[in-house]
Amino acid sequence: QVQLVESGGGLVQPGGSLRLSCTASGGINSLSPMGWHRQAPGKQRELVAIIIGGTTNYADSVKGRFTISRDNAKNTVYLQMNNLKPEDTATYYCLLVQRGNYWGKGTLVTVSS
Repeated sequence: QVQLVESGGGLVQPGGSLRLSCTASGGINSLSPMGWHRQAPGKQRELVAIIIGGTTNYADSVKGRFTISRDNAKNTVYLQMNNLKPEDTATYYCLLVQRGNYWGKGTLVTVSS
């Protein structure tokens, strides 16, 4: 049974930084894509960043500010978020694509002064 557990969310001021972590368990293939989506209140869930092998892709809104990385030995994917803006406020969800889509329960990020 694949499980994803996110951590690292919280309240941060504009311009601040946070690092999100997502640890997977249950037979993870290191080549399976992993990524982060987010959903703000009243909006659709959107892709933030994804990592497939050594290749990364980002939403235009976060390019240059967010960095996704992965530690295969720990089955963990990270999202380093710098220069956070109020519009980054959302619940962030981890995704693993491995014979289906697996989602974490989400971690809330609030950017506010």
